[in-house]
Amino acid sequence: MSWGTELWDQFDNLEKHTQWGIDVLEKYIKFVKERTEIELSYAKQLRNLSKKYQPKKNSKEEEEYRYTSTRAFLATLNEMNDYAGQHEVISENMTSLIIGELTRYVQELKQERKSHFHDGRKAQQHIETCWKQLEASKRRFERDCKEADRAQQYFEKMDADINVTKADVEKARQQAQLRHQMAEDSKAEYSSTLQKFNSEQHDHYYTHIPNIFQKIQEMEERRIVRIGESMKTFADVDRQVIPIIGKCLDEITKAAESVDHKNDSQMVIEAFKSGFEPPGDVDFEDFTQPMKRTVSESSLSNSRGDGKYEPKFGGKSKGKLWPFIKKNKLMSLLTSPHQPPPPPPASASPSAVPNGPQSPKQQKEPLSHRFNEFMTSKPKIHCFRSLKRGGAGPEDFSNLPPEQRRKKLQQKVDELNKDIQKEMDQRDALTKMKDVYIKNPQMGDAASVDHRLSELEQNIEKLRLEVQKFEGWLADVEGRLPARTEQARRQSGLYEAQNTSAVNSCAQDRESPDGSYTEEQSQETEMKVPATDFDDEFDDEEPLPTIGTCKALYTFEGQNEGTISVAEGEMLYVIEEDKGDGWTRIRRNEDEEGYVPTSYVEVYLDKNAKDS
Repeated sequence: MSWGTELWDQFDNLEKHTQWGIDVLEKYIKFVKERTEIELSYAKQLRNLSKKYQPKKNSKEEEEYRYTSTRAFLATLNEMNDYAGQHEVISENMTSLIIGELTRYVQELKQERKSHFHDGRKAQQHIETCWKQLEASKRRFERDCKEADRAQQYFEKMDADINVTKADVEKARQQAQLRHQMAEDSKAEYSSTLQKFNSEQHDHYYTHIPNIFQKIQEMEERRIVRIGESMKTFADVDRQVIPIIGKCLDEITKAAESVDHKNDSQMVIEAFKSGFEPPGDVDFEDFTQPMKRTVSESSLSNSRGDGKYEPKFGGKSKGKLWPFIKKNKLMSLLTSPHQPPPPPPASASPSAVPNGPQSPKQQKEPLSHRFNEFMTSKPKIHCFRSLKRGGAGPEDFSNLPPEQRRKKLQQKVDELNKDIQKEMDQRDALTKMKDVYIKNPQMGDAASVDHRLSELEQNIEKLRLEVQKFEGWLADVEGRLPARTEQARRQSGLYEAQNTSAVNSCAQDRESPDGSYTEEQSQETEMKVPATDFDDEFDDEEPLPTIGTCKALYTFEGQNEGTISVAEGEMLYVIEEDKGDGWTRIRRNEDEEGYVPTSYVEVYLDKNAKDS
């Protein structure tokens, strides 16, 4: 079926149809372009998602990725990053293989279509011109025939009239002959023009137009084939990345299968093992004797015979009860100010309440004062607050339990050995460079690297000394780690006291005001500062609930650690009552809390909170 023979009279419709075909092609290009934008956006979102959950460098999260489960999660994140890359590949291939190619093809198609329809219009104009010539020749022939017929009739009329002169008759006869001749000439011209037009019309409808329409048909068929191939390419671009995406998913599955719960459990043991033995039995203390309380050899006591703290450790269980003390109680003991509260101002301010509450007299030195007294004595150790703020520990990690200290020292030795290797590599490279300069002076001055070589030698020597120092500590720790013997178990409770003996001096039995022994208070005070990093212990501590409000009676400048400044008349929240040491713990907002003298504020406790 040919358009040239079947659609010879549908020139305008073919022009509209071919324009519609180009519009479809451009619409498909726009569709693919929007698909590539979606792929790029999806890939970007996947990359951002992967980046969001990647562990940050030099952060605590890096240590968490030692476990198989977290390593599998990290592998999943990396595979998702590669997965996103495949969607970027889809976008790039569609842009180059479909959008770019079809855009160029559309431009060529428009030019070709324009050329074909230009030829068609030219042929149409030519046949129309021939038709106009035929019509003009026909009208001229018709006019000449009519003029000849009128001239003949006029001659015959003149010839029949006896009153007309012979000369007029002759003139009429000649005019009639002339008109007849012009009619004959017009007839011949009309016949010739008609034959020419018929020939041109035959060529137009059977040769020129079929050829032009055939070319337009071929052009349209190529467009249809091209859009079909583009759709196939559209699918092939996706199909090409499916194996790689499958590999990404296989790697995620492999990472999931690599999760080893036994290994992770063992790593938890290695990460948090302290090296201490569990505490032994607590000795019985007999309080029925009318004499001074008898304390067993292993119970907690504090002799002050020479005015110095000589710590004696309590039962093995008491030395290890600190992990079970509530955080808020522990922090309240450690964050109290280091001195007694100041007395209220002599002249009461206008806002002061008459007969306002005063600080109660203390019948016994509070535990917090004893601890603060110890904190100001020597040797000092890092308290909880300094550790919570990120204070640096000792160089030999003596603040850590034996097992953790050994691991830290081993890690430090490994880091120093790596640094030494780097320095040695630089030294070797500079030595080779110096040899090259000596052999080829035109390449550089050999003396220019001597200064750097001497610096590297000094750095290597310093690092080796550091390694020796840490190796000595490491050997000492490995030699002191307790063995699984009864003697070691009995000595395990005393190991920490060798480094932090002063801490235990504050862990004394607490008595009630009447001198009777209270078990609950002794449990709160029988604490021991753990030689470990307390960042994890208190970072996630929930804030204390408010138990009431208070009004500042006087202005207090909280210049000591643990206190907070208040202005006269200011309303604040109470989060901890006065425990007998003259201080009340208050909060201004989530980030500001501290102690103020009880005599400086008027407290309004919430009955519900107090009852609960």
